[in-house]
Amino acid sequence: MSALAAPNEVVTRALLRQVNVPGLDRPAALITLDNGFDHTKPNTFGPAGLTSLDEAITAALAADPAFIAVTGKPYIFCVGADIVGLPQLADRAQALEIGRLGHRVFARLKDSRVPTFAFVNGAAMGGGLELALHCHYRTLSGGAAALALPEVSLGLVPGWGGTQLLPNLIGIPAATQVIIQNPLMQNKMLKPKQAAELGIADVLLEPADFLERSLEWAAGVVRGQVTVTRPEVDKDMWAGVLYFARQTLDQRLHGAVPAAYKALDLLETAKDGDFAAGTAAEDEALADLVFSEELRSGLYAFDLVQRRAKRPAGAPDKGLARPVTKVGIVGAGLMASQLALLFARRLQVPVVMSDLDQSRVDKGVGYVHTQIEKAVTKGRMDKGTAAKLYGLVSGTVDKNAFADADFVIEAVFEDLGVKKQVWAELEKIVSPEAVLATNTSSLSITEMAAELEHPERVVGFHFFNPVAVLPLLEIVRGERTDDATLATAFAVGRQLKKSSVLVKDAPAFVVNRLLTRFLGTVFAAVDAGTPLDVANSALDPLGLPMRPLALLQLVGPAVAYHVGGTLHAAYPDRFGVSENLKRIADSGQPIVADDKVNEEVAKLLVVGDQPLTAEQVRQNALDALAQEIRLMLDEGVVAEAQDIDLCMILGAGWPFHLGGVTPYLDRTGTSERVTGKRFLPRGAASLPL
Repeated sequence: MSALAAPNEVVTRALLRQVNVPGLDRPAALITLDNGFDHTKPNTFGPAGLTSLDEAITAALAADPAFIAVTGKPYIFCVGADIVGLPQLADRAQALEIGRLGHRVFARLKDSRVPTFAFVNGAAMGGGLELALHCHYRTLSGGAAALALPEVSLGLVPGWGGTQLLPNLIGIPAATQVIIQNPLMQNKMLKPKQAAELGIADVLLEPADFLERSLEWAAGVVRGQVTVTRPEVDKDMWAGVLYFARQTLDQRLHGAVPAAYKALDLLETAKDGDFAAGTAAEDEALADLVFSEELRSGLYAFDLVQRRAKRPAGAPDKGLARPVTKVGIVGAGLMASQLALLFARRLQVPVVMSDLDQSRVDKGVGYVHTQIEKAVTKGRMDKGTAAKLYGLVSGTVDKNAFADADFVIEAVFEDLGVKKQVWAELEKIVSPEAVLATNTSSLSITEMAAELEHPERVVGFHFFNPVAVLPLLEIVRGERTDDATLATAFAVGRQLKKSSVLVKDAPAFVVNRLLTRFLGTVFAAVDAGTPLDVANSALDPLGLPMRPLALLQLVGPAVAYHVGGTLHAAYPDRFGVSENLKRIADSGQPIVADDKVNEEVAKLLVVGDQPLTAEQVRQNALDALAQEIRLMLDEGVVAEAQDIDLCMILGAGWPFHLGGVTPYLDRTGTSERVTGKRFLPRGAASLPL
């Protein structure tokens, strides 16, 4: 074990106690995982933690208990391996050893002659969920925050039995979803009800008395009064499901995420049920991936999302934030309606929408009510909460309803004159302390506030669509925005459960500026004569969530043209204006359908006779990103390169295996070639030399 010692490991202890359970002739052994901290620092497994669990299992078996159960500290079961320690592994042999240690300890629960139970009382991810899968039976609390095998999102695979146990428990289609599909969908988590329906848990229990009910249920199983039945796994569909999954990966990732393909191989191994061979294959896969650039980028991205996002760089003292007891929303279109629902759900304060006529207002409020009804129908919201939200959201054509609002956000047409007129009208109505927030995606906050009596209370509050899904919030400080306004904006962002990044008032801020430069470079290649399908597939080796033309269609060609025009006015040497893009916008036709170029749109284009290869298009796009990021950092648009990456991950869905964007630019040598230096120190998101 000395070779595996992790000096910085926060050790999760396995605390053993004997529990007398009614109806049993001898005590049960209850092992509680606890690292000594509250739920904000979850249980994880490093070498010392695994050793502690090993010792607890030995002591439990020695006492000849009625059964052995493993549970966690309040709200947390275990969130898996101590990934902080992974970069400290010196060589492949150490990686193999940590994999084998986890397998050996967990297998003791699977192979035990005494019945074993996992009482999953809270969040269970990665190795924590794999520990539960090794137990003979599982109870699950309805209050568990999240369940997942997220390793593929980081550049790893479930390496402690997950790829072998899960498909043989819940079937290959569901296992493929949990192990591969969900991690690649922005690390989608399972709710307790979903996990129980899939068959991951044998019984779902209420959180209030979860431990007591779990002990009773386990006693019933041991006495033979409770029978656990599980559906038979269909092995005939195994090959077909994996073939389809591999095709899907090829179409989406084009080989860019080695961990996803490794996971597929391991799932294939699981079919024959040779557990020893399967876990040995997991060990080898883990050892290979630990020393990959994708994993180092994934760990860097994970740290950004889990830590930096919770402590925004440059945010003022939160004690300066003013209370928000009522929210006003100018506009009642789709974006405004999404905002109304989000503010009402998270802040639990009155939210009033306004628009030019009553029909628009009614449509906006109607949208909110429809979404609430859908949530109730799908079991995502109880009727009491729904009734409260119905009462909180209202609409009016009279802006005087904003008089007592503490926070007003506009979501009107993206035109500076229109937005300035909105604020000029509202400033005469709201209090001098009320925060005026704009959801502009590209316009200047400073210019918007320039003619107001109190420009210091105007702030950018840029959401990303769909509002309920994408977690990024760009909070933009104008030249005269004061600290109290900014602190209030960050406080509201936290209440909305968004990850906020402080951004300087610069054209298009972060995400839209980079995506516009990126798409503009790709479209410049089209204008030069590159076929649309070549330009569209040129970035495939990166494994981005969308191809360029699909992204353009999602944004909307008209919106992209408008934002491109704003940036062209600011930076004409780097942001061009494509008349072909305007032709596409004017046509109203989709540019792609089923990921294939619309040939009718292609006929509209007027192009040159200097086509580029896919490799040239890709390198031009990467060069443009590197140049733009360096300029943004020099301008102080954000504090550091890490904030650029955080924005691209949370606002544009760029994957963990790229680390957002700057680690990939460093890894490929693009940063140094284009800008003369790396964005990050060597080893920060890459393998050290």
